[in-house]
Amino acid sequence: MAELWQASGAPVQTGDTSATTAVPVPEPSALAVQYYRTGIPLWVTGTLLGLAVPALLLWTGFSARMRRLASRLARGRWYRTVSLYGILYVLVVALLELPYGWYVGFVREHGYGLSTQTAGQFLSDGGKAVAMACLGMALLLWIPYLLIRRSPRRWWLWTGLVTLPLSILLLVIEPVWIAPQFDRFGPMRDKALEARIVALAERAGIEGGRVYEVNKSEDTRRMNAYVTGLGATKRIVLWDTLVDRLEPDEVLFVMAHEMAHYVLHHTLLVILLATLLVTLSSYAVHRLAGALIARWGLRFGFDRLDDPASLPLLVLVGSAVSLAVTPAVLATSRWMEHEADRFALEITRDNRAGALTFVKLQQDNLDVPWTGLLDHLFRDSHPDLGARIEFANRYRPWATGGRLRYGDRFR
Repeated sequence: MAELWQASGAPVQTGDTSATTAVPVPEPSALAVQYYRTGIPLWVTGTLLGLAVPALLLWTGFSARMRRLASRLARGRWYRTVSLYGILYVLVVALLELPYGWYVGFVREHGYGLSTQTAGQFLSDGGKAVAMACLGMALLLWIPYLLIRRSPRRWWLWTGLVTLPLSILLLVIEPVWIAPQFDRFGPMRDKALEARIVALAERAGIEGGRVYEVNKSEDTRRMNAYVTGLGATKRIVLWDTLVDRLEPDEVLFVMAHEMAHYVLHHTLLVILLATLLVTLSSYAVHRLAGALIARWGLRFGFDRLDDPASLPLLVLVGSAVSLAVTPAVLATSRWMEHEADRFALEITRDNRAGALTFVKLQQDNLDVPWTGLLDHLFRDSHPDLGARIEFANRYRPWATGGRLRYGDRFR
């Protein structure tokens, strides 16, 4: 008699041994292989574009012209000049990157049958994103430039440290003020499944989180779910595409995985990594800016780092640093995802549901089970789906007398 475990944690005796039968790693479809292979040069193009745009604005002196325009509009007032310049920068970059974003986010996704968005919806969401970026620039860009003025030797450290509270603030307000601008959140249609998710969350140590279902089928055929927010803004979110295409036990496995990121404090780790990355990038700018401005200041159109026209320089150096540390950042992300898989298996004890979930994600999202080494190092934030399926098949310490890594957390 095989022993299965429900989401409540209670063992159930059953004669159906299919629940412990290994799920094979499926071969990718020809369309999935094509989608994967064509995505590599697009990633390279996007990476180069992210470097080329700020370099163009910097070396043509266009950034300095934008600052002069902002200064005239602001009548020389420093804060308004910085804010207006930030808005102009966002608008110009969005315009330059629009053709690439249109192809990658709309044309290509429709070509492979992954998107259900209309052109109007795509452009509307893009417009909202640009508007929010403009607002963010207007509210926050003055901070690093004020720090550069007041503490020219240690501004890079203070800029990195201020990232921490700002990231926490964003985590609090994002579910309430930002996400609803792009998606329609509502109650779950399946109340029985909602009750099982809430019970699972309580066992995982997440109390008071509200469950929302997002109408994403109007935008995409992909599947997703997540746990977000902090304190009173904490919420459990599922896309309707996930609810419609997965079996209830598979939905529970996905939610257990997402809950793991919250319970295991992965969000805090991401915030700390972001703080470290901003600090490293700012320090690189601090060390390089003097020499760069001394040599090309006339071409740039500014002679001081505290001039807001230097923003493309900060972005360019920061992008280069980010690219250099990408393998380490992604390796950390893959480790967190692997531990979230382990957590989900331990709390649900449903290996087959976990493996079948990954199979369906591979098939519905046009993924391949295994990626190349360079692609794995520079693009993959998750372990290969083939590895995740194999791990879901074999990991069952509760059945072999092994030690659970996270089992003592469950109620």
